[in-house]
Amino acid sequence: MTVYVDDAVWPWRGERWAHLMADTLDELHEFAQRLGRPRVSFQNKLSGCHYDVTAQMRERALALGAVAISRHRDRAQVRAIIQRARDQAAGLAP
Repeated sequence: MTVYVDDAVWPWRGERWAHLMADTLDELHEFAQRLGRPRVSFQNKLSGCHYDVTAQMRERALALGAVAISRHRDRAQVRAIIQRARDQAAGLAP
């Protein structure tokens, strides 16, 4: 399984933010914990289950083995990751 971090570095509250996603929710939560993101910051939204991470956390995630993914170039893959997370959150997939 894989953890991904996108290149959508959005400005908010003086920081630039990206999205941390994974093939499984368990893996996502475990990786987010390693980055120091509290479980309360998990977002289960229509845009996909993810954690927001600062640009600095994104770099650390990449150093820890996350795979860089582009919401622009890798659209089909991003949609698949989002759908798997939705299915898992809804109890439809392992």
